[in-house]
Amino acid sequence: MRFMIAVGIAAFLAACTPQTSAPTATPETTRATAALPDLPAMRRFSGNTSTAPQRPNSEIAADFIDLAFQMESGRRLLFLSRFNTPITLRVTGPVPASVGPDLSALLSRFRREAGIDISRVSASAEANINIEMLPQAELQRLVPQAACFVVPRVTSWNEYKRERRSATLDWITLRTREKVAIFIPNDTSPQEIRDCLHEEIAQALGPLNDLYRLPDSVFNDDNFHTVLTGFDMLILRAFYDPALAPGMTRSEVEARLPGILARLNPAGQRRTGDAPPRATTRDWIDQIETALGPGTGHSRRIRSAKAAVNIAQANGWGDNRLGFSLFALGRLELGEDADLAFQAFVDAGNIYAQSSVTEIQEAHVAMHLAAFALSAGQADLALRVVNAHQGTVTRAQNAALLATLLMIKAEALDDLGRASEAQSVRLDSLGWARYGFGTELQVRGRLAEIAALSPGSGNS
Repeated sequence: MRFMIAVGIAAFLAACTPQTSAPTATPETTRATAALPDLPAMRRFSGNTSTAPQRPNSEIAADFIDLAFQMESGRRLLFLSRFNTPITLRVTGPVPASVGPDLSALLSRFRREAGIDISRVSASAEANINIEMLPQAELQRLVPQAACFVVPRVTSWNEYKRERRSATLDWITLRTREKVAIFIPNDTSPQEIRDCLHEEIAQALGPLNDLYRLPDSVFNDDNFHTVLTGFDMLILRAFYDPALAPGMTRSEVEARLPGILARLNPAGQRRTGDAPPRATTRDWIDQIETALGPGTGHSRRIRSAKAAVNIAQANGWGDNRLGFSLFALGRLELGEDADLAFQAFVDAGNIYAQSSVTEIQEAHVAMHLAAFALSAGQADLALRVVNAHQGTVTRAQNAALLATLLMIKAEALDDLGRASEAQSVRLDSLGWARYGFGTELQVRGRLAEIAALSPGSGNS
């Protein structure tokens, strides 16, 4: 399940600026919007830039077991469950235009990188995986915190509503998966829909769990990775390896897994002197979910973020979990204590910078630091920060984050007197923003928010 926990860029700008809500952009709002009466065409990513897992197979094996034999709730799974191949998939409901090419690219990756025989069939055909598109408000009336989700043994929203309180939807009793339903809003941005396709189809095929300790996976509720990574595809390839079968117990899978990973990922056979990450404790998860989830007062959320930092430090986690705790604290403190927020982002960035595996996390932090630099009148520093991370974000195919970075870059160039370069970069940012944010109002609102950060905009 993809949760409604916005960890990246969705909320920081309103906190950075005096506004309490996103501004309505008009041609007169800022120098940026005044120069852009029309939005350019939507930009799209092409190809795949995922890399092979960089961690040792011994660590990946432990990850596989925790992903395959436990649910997000903590409930244990007694058996490995998966589909028998070939697997069919259909999409029903009002389907946005972006779904076709994004789904085609994803299915191609499953076949090529994970070795899974999966194909799309017509909306009227029977299928193993049934994706239904519906309005976000309807979905969240029943599951308020979910951006999208997957359930077993049903094929439609109506079936789900009838069975949602019954044992029919219990994954624990499954050995062989035969049919599942995935529910995705059709009225969100193309990027959010794509992200749901990646995470929910991957969970329909394989792991039902998410692990906060994973730095290189969509199977992590921090939501830093928005498309399936090389690690994720290796996990799915192992799931469907002929040496495994539906209904195997944990001990049976553990016995076969080292040989499977040695064959599928020979580069991961290296030894390492590092101890594997310790298990994430429930108290830390509870504090993170309180800090970033809905329905909690802001002061309570800040206290929970600080508690998460303290728990991570007390447990000796110097990894991405401490980085994420600091990142959450930085976001929440933006409108309260700018100095504390800045230091939290710096500390988080230093943690993420220690490993190439956490480049995209570091880029999320860098976006905030670039915004700080821009608002402080340090346009040259903002420009350097954006340039250092633009390639990482492009490879991660995060259009919303890329658009935000490019908007900051355009403002920095304007402040440096490089107006023609600024205009070109701004146009580029808007193409990505149309994919990342969706509506014209949201795109222009984000542009106005960022323009207001610059001392030279007249709106700071």
